[in-house]
Amino acid sequence: MNDPVQPYGAPGTHVARGGKALYGAPLGILMLEARFARVYGEMGHARTWPFPVIYRIVRGASPDRVVCDGARGLLDDFIAAARDLVDLGAEAITTNCGFLSIYQAELAQAVSVPVATSSMMQVPWVQATLPPGKRPGIVTINSAGLTPAHLNGINVPLDTPVAGTEDGTEFFRTIIKAEKQDLDLALACADVVAAARRLVRENPDVGAIVLECTNMSPYSAAVQAASGLPVYDIYSMVTWFHAGLRPRNFTAGG
Repeated sequence: MNDPVQPYGAPGTHVARGGKALYGAPLGILMLEARFARVYGEMGHARTWPFPVIYRIVRGASPDRVVCDGARGLLDDFIAAARDLVDLGAEAITTNCGFLSIYQAELAQAVSVPVATSSMMQVPWVQATLPPGKRPGIVTINSAGLTPAHLNGINVPLDTPVAGTEDGTEFFRTIIKAEKQDLDLALACADVVAAARRLVRENPDVGAIVLECTNMSPYSAAVQAASGLPVYDIYSMVTWFHAGLRPRNFTAGG
């Protein structure tokens, strides 16, 4: 019978290992500095994730600066924030903007843990799943700002079809241009779905869709229903990424 006074057994049999500032959250997320609504299902809403995460806001990294200005002058800030997350205990780093693929190599080199900057990293993986004659397409928040450097940074083919939401009425204007803080979810969803439909209409060989923007995951189900195609987003990538950090222990039983 276990001794209730000694629930951990004899001294020396159960030793908790130190060395970190925070425990139980192996994934660190670099966040842009913004004030629009972070809704359930979106990367910046902590309840989206079925596991704990550590957030770090990069001051001065506004969505407009990162998406429309190529994150110019922000590399050192992102490296410092990533290193801070690792120092706190993060065992891997991701970001909440797909356009940070432009810094994939630099961030991976600067820290001692795995780095996944963009949901678009799934494009080559998804390509391998598709039948001959089909390829993935990307729905992005801003097609005009998505350059060859963003795609080259994560080994995405430069001829990958792309459609953006920049001509919509709500999504781009609220998240990138910060015209207001409140987000009309119906209008935002309509903008993302419209871009997906245009992508498929103009590119009949698209066999799956990857959503670049981390704010699009609440609308993934609607995109899938509208297109009839598999849809991959930041949620699918980050849950896969985290699974490598904490593989399920099947020896513990069903």
